Amino acid sequence: MLVTLVMVILLSLGVLSLTEKQIPSGLMVGKEISSPSDWVKENQIKVYPDSVILNIPQSSWASFTDTNSMDPFIDAGANAIQIKPLPGQVGVGDVIAYHSTSGTIIHRVIERGIDENGIFYLVKGDNNASPDSMKVRDDDIVGVVVAVVY
Repeated sequence: MLVTLVMVILLSLGVLSLTEKQIPSGLMVGKEISSPSDWVKENQIKVYPDSVILNIPQSSWASFTDTNSMDPFIDAGANAIQIKPLPGQVGVGDVIAYHSTSGTIIHRVIERGIDENGIFYLVKGDNNASPDSMKVRDDDIVGVVVAVVY
């Protein structure tokens, strides 16, 4: 009875620790949210005591304005590395920069679909209540964010 009570208390806290390993409890875990694709492989990252080298071919630098749409992930002052994806390569969870009528927008892909014009992506700022109004096409995409430097 006492062991059962202790297990219930530990599970209700969200973490059960067994011999230094933490096991997340299913009672307190949120729903699965799509994460970005694995664009940069481990062998492309070299970490040394005095520097970090990222071997990311055809990459470009991106900076951000203070719109708050991607808070807390990206905000003014952060910098990023982006790459131009191949058509159809972007997946749900990826953060993309795309051309719109109001300029270049950086938001997360929340849905990928196909219609009479081909592949499209629906995107949304992490901190926005609703998705962006346009369907983003491969031709609209400037880059996929593969690293953020704060």
